[in-house]
Amino acid sequence: MPEQAEGTAGVPTREVRDLLRRRREQIAQRWADEPLFRAVFTVSRDEAVEAGKAVVDALAQVADAARVEDPDAAGFTAVREQLARMGAARSRSGLSTAQVSSELAALRPPVENLLVADLPEDTSTEHVRDCVTTLSVLMGTLRVVVMQTALSEGQALIDRQRLQLLEVATPVIKLWDGIVAVPLIGTLDSARSQVVMETLLESIVEQQARYAILDITGVPTVDSLVAQHLMKTVAAARLMGAECIVSGIRPAIAQTMVHLGLDLGTVVTRASLADALGYVLHQLGVGIVTPGTNGAVAR
Repeated sequence: MPEQAEGTAGVPTREVRDLLRRRREQIAQRWADEPLFRAVFTVSRDEAVEAGKAVVDALAQVADAARVEDPDAAGFTAVREQLARMGAARSRSGLSTAQVSSELAALRPPVENLLVADLPEDTSTEHVRDCVTTLSVLMGTLRVVVMQTALSEGQALIDRQRLQLLEVATPVIKLWDGIVAVPLIGTLDSARSQVVMETLLESIVEQQARYAILDITGVPTVDSLVAQHLMKTVAAARLMGAECIVSGIRPAIAQTMVHLGLDLGTVVTRASLADALGYVLHQLGVGIVTPGTNGAVAR
């Protein structure tokens, strides 16, 4: 049992645990009026009180396990998602990390006041100090948990938004029946190259495309890894039953591919997107007619 292992040193921890369980309702009611809970749970005060009770229960479980200094204590598991939402909601409202931390710190005084009031009058000053210190450590750990979880959630959100931006920045355009194109602009890295491959292959299936044009006119340069990704994209498109034409290869990119010793013998390349589209239309047997001085001229 944790209490047996703690011995006398665990008495303050047990005092804090018992207070949290005994004063659960009062603590939750006081927390519901604090900015952190009031600003997040705006539908009803009862919702804020219930959220406060869940956090109190978690703290009591952590204290019962005598792990008041451990942010990874099992007691925090049940409320970690809720705490993350609270921290993230305050960050989205414009509060800095320091301000969110201050709001979390404001949760300690109401509990400390109840703790001191509940201790017997003959309690020694030293024991009161030990109990208050234990509570302070526990509440400090709660702040760490909230900030860690909120930061993790924030990073996950950033990663999701980054992926969405990559997808938006990699449009697949239907040029003609059976012809799709991916015009790339800007810097290519490994992550974006992977998105290009996945997006193109999905479009080949959806559009039942026979030809796919990968136009890199707007890409200033690529490194060796990205060049290999592009070649893999061409090979993957071929496996999906589509011929992939690469257009707009700049001199620097061409040199990179040559230096890498990449086999370009089976890859159809054209100088521009217009040339690539003309090649594909010719392959499909589509005639192109342009106006001339003495009437239309077929190409």
